[in-house]
Amino acid sequence: MNEHSDELLSAVREIRDLVRLLAEPVVAERDRKLRAELRGIVGRSARSAKAVLMMDGSRTQRDIHRQAGINEGQLSTLVKQLKKCQLLTANDNPTLAISVPHNFFETGEENA
Repeated sequence: MNEHSDELLSAVREIRDLVRLLAEPVVAERDRKLRAELRGIVGRSARSAKAVLMMDGSRTQRDIHRQAGINEGQLSTLVKQLKKCQLLTANDNPTLAISVPHNFFETGEENA
């Protein structure tokens, strides 16, 4: 890419991030029930939380296992529970069906 394209791409990414920030309260309200289920499934496990936040469709289950440091069996069970509650999409790689902020499991708020 040339310099102009790089600048344009950077500006578009900044706009996207700002829109996400502004939309977060509306998204949280819409997804309140699903987010509560997600918190219930993950519980207080930091490794499960890290694994869930990595479920963006770009990583295989094995990649998530390695990068999050979560036990393979625990991850497999987590994925099955998320699928059962329709919190994962039907992609080859684990992909959350709802969006959550990067600090979702840190806040402890029900509607965060």
